Amino acid sequence: MWYDTLAMLNSSSDHSSQSALKYQKFGRKVVLRCCLLLLAISGTCAAFAPTFLVYCLLRFLSGCSSVAIMMNSSMLIVEWTRSHSKAMVITLVCCAFSLGQIILGGLAFVFREWCTLQLVVSVPFFVFSHFIRWLTELARRLIVTNKPDEGLKELRNAAHTNGRKNAEETLNMEVLRSTMQEELEATQNKTTMYDLFLTPNLRKRICLLLFLRFANTLPFYGIFINLQHFGSNIFLFQVVFGAFTTSSRCLALLALNHMGHRVAHMLFMFLVGFSILANMFVPQEMQTLRVVLASVGICSSAAPTISTAAHMVELIPTVLRARSSGLDIVAGRIGAALAPLLMILIVYLPTLPWVVYGAFPIISGLVVFFLRETRNQPLLDTIQDVEKGKKFSRKVNEKDSYINLTKF
Repeated sequence: MWYDTLAMLNSSSDHSSQSALKYQKFGRKVVLRCCLLLLAISGTCAAFAPTFLVYCLLRFLSGCSSVAIMMNSSMLIVEWTRSHSKAMVITLVCCAFSLGQIILGGLAFVFREWCTLQLVVSVPFFVFSHFIRWLTELARRLIVTNKPDEGLKELRNAAHTNGRKNAEETLNMEVLRSTMQEELEATQNKTTMYDLFLTPNLRKRICLLLFLRFANTLPFYGIFINLQHFGSNIFLFQVVFGAFTTSSRCLALLALNHMGHRVAHMLFMFLVGFSILANMFVPQEMQTLRVVLASVGICSSAAPTISTAAHMVELIPTVLRARSSGLDIVAGRIGAALAPLLMILIVYLPTLPWVVYGAFPIISGLVVFFLRETRNQPLLDTIQDVEKGKKFSRKVNEKDSYINLTKF
């Protein structure tokens, strides 16, 4: 499997969280280290918070930093990955989230005092912040910020690490500049958040993608924060659901590679909706069946996170991908915030919240067919690529003379 270094630069993901502007100025490594330290400090202080208001403020800071950590760490990996390997990498990153859920369930079972648990999960981030020195900043960012020598050095290091010993001869400054010429010119044109909505095709894509993220997040947290409705052992459910989501995300990778992103997304979202709706008709006494249906629902809702992330990366051009990532996070957080509030609807009808949880994923499964299939397609670079419906040939790219520079 060959990794096209220079083609990766032209189509790499400039994906980040709400800290996109800070990333452009300081780079992902600096932002990631600062957020890790902020999470460690705010999480540790939360264990000793004197009042509930102070605790909420510290948890708010922890939440802000954790979002930036998840996005920047993920994108530092994804941005060094060629296009048709991104689904696999995104899957591995999502599986790491599931592993954290499993570990949290075990720690919560061992440390029953909340303040002790808060310390146990916060202090290690002081150590994690020191690991950032071994990460590599994206070569594309170094080049477009007038640091071509550093970018070329990182590319050669990647080539050397992957066994391409002739990289210094083949990969030089002239080749780099000629390959990145269009990208460097694009950086001269400043983009804003409004550019996502100015052109019809891009506006359609971003609106549909934001709805997909919202419809995916809402039922996931709806099930996740209401585990008490499915049984009494919430610690066991955390571990079991973490294991199930890991397996479902691996299954999602196979579905994405063989069925396409749209069909796979529809399949999993339909499973989410119908499993939630079916659970409404199961009596409370049939705990085993209720847990099985809840497991199917949360596993199926974990799988589309991969297809939604892949769609966001592959359908939004590079020049706007950082900003679209911020909106994507906002849409997901809105779904997460509304999930517990929907339980208020119980006062009108006991099953009404679950009807809402089940309806949105079914609608999402139908909406996804208004998007373009992106399996094995390289990334778009400019808004013009989107509006003109630019298509790429994978066969042509794989024959490119630069494809043998590094091995992945």
